[in-house]
Amino acid sequence: MRILKGKWFMRFAQRENIGDEILKGLVNQLNDGRVDADLGGGVYKQRLARKEAGKSRGYRIIMFFKQGRLAFFIYGYAKSERVNITPSELGDFKKLAKTMLLMTDKEMDSVIGAGGYQEIL
Repeated sequence: MRILKGKWFMRFAQRENIGDEILKGLVNQLNDGRVDADLGGGVYKQRLARKEAGKSRGYRIIMFFKQGRLAFFIYGYAKSERVNITPSELGDFKKLAKTMLLMTDKEMDSVIGAGGYQEIL
């Protein structure tokens, strides 16, 4: 299974001190069927606890996911900063997920090489 994080998400995760092992844990939750919110079209929202605050006041992570094959970390936000994504944002995420979840390994290597994404090993 390949796990990638986008450039914007990389900055968010670094700022919020969310390491790759934590992100792998979120992917494992999805692989195990522990889904917080299936938004449709391969777009998922997973809740992530903030240290000393729990999940309800933690982070929301938007991911593109295809069981056992691909996971892309795209967007994240603190629940205290915003309630939810907008319907327009969700539509944009679904359009992007449709393309990204069909990417071949060669295409993924290309976007990684271009610096737009980083693979979590």
